[in-house]
Amino acid sequence: MNDILALVGDDALLDGLRRVAAAADRTLGETAPPVPRRRWLDAPVIVVDSGTAVACADTLPRRAGIVLVCAGAAGLADWQAAATIGAEHVLGLPDDEVELLAVLAAAAEPSRDTGTVIAVVGGAGGAGASTLAAALAWTAALDRAATALLVDADPFGAGLDVLAGLEERPGVRWPGLTVDSGRISARALLDAVPRWTPRLGVLSGEPGSGAPGAPALAAVLDAARGAGATVVCDVGRSFGELADTAVDAADLTVIVTQARVGAALSAVRAAGWLVDRTTEAGIVVRGPAPGGLRSVDVADVTGLPLLAAMRPQPGLAESLERGGLRLRRRSPLLAAAAAVLDTLGHDPVGRAA
Repeated sequence: MNDILALVGDDALLDGLRRVAAAADRTLGETAPPVPRRRWLDAPVIVVDSGTAVACADTLPRRAGIVLVCAGAAGLADWQAAATIGAEHVLGLPDDEVELLAVLAAAAEPSRDTGTVIAVVGGAGGAGASTLAAALAWTAALDRAATALLVDADPFGAGLDVLAGLEERPGVRWPGLTVDSGRISARALLDAVPRWTPRLGVLSGEPGSGAPGAPALAAVLDAARGAGATVVCDVGRSFGELADTAVDAADLTVIVTQARVGAALSAVRAAGWLVDRTTEAGIVVRGPAPGGLRSVDVADVTGLPLLAAMRPQPGLAESLERGGLRLRRRSPLLAAAAAVLDTLGHDPVGRAA
């Protein structure tokens, strides 16, 4: 990753910029005009003060990602210099250090925009939305070139770190996550959350902490997708602003329900809510089917395409009670997850047959 280019002649401003860059975990490349054209164009973000802005404006092309910093509130000369060089932000230090931190963290991220967001919704109570969400993230992370993030967006759930057996593992949960100006650093987020596997992180809530805000959830989903991660968001049955945010951001929304008449009817209501928000949706139906109800019949009654029919997985409930979910490569749960990921073009290494 290229350095943030710092063209700041004022020593006090430069000291403040160094602190902010260190907090954003970014490398600062300090220099003075004249600046080579290639370095000017390659830097992910450029920070200038009024003096260097004027010096660079006549010799270097306009570009995105320029920030002008000044001491205290910006004056007329600062705004004139910003207009001359085409700065996108004019920030006074130290008052605007938090906003500068957000700008540096976000602008320096490698934005490949190749990630995927999957929202998982419970079609009925006890349908297993959290369990399928965990299996989807686990399966996506089997790809050696992939990074996956499992996100807890169910305000009434027990917490995905409990399901994964990570409740004692250190790392950032929703209450400890700070989102500034609607932005978050994907690299910092993925490094801070507890790891379930080397390529899979889990962002969970904490008992009694309440749900994250919808803007914070949107920032997390956007940042992780922009960094190329596969993001699986467990919505549960929390139909509201948080669920709306997850579905609006999702490339695919999956309803999970059981092969039972009551569960199928409940899933019809969930599907009715869903079709008003997205056309990119499908259903997973899990056994057993004590009355002989077929998965295709459940899909037909909801009006959603059948993504996977999952046969019962022996010992699943016991593993959840004894230290968290344990997934085996050839389990029915991972086979269902692989079938769902197939619809998005994922082909994880070593996935279930």
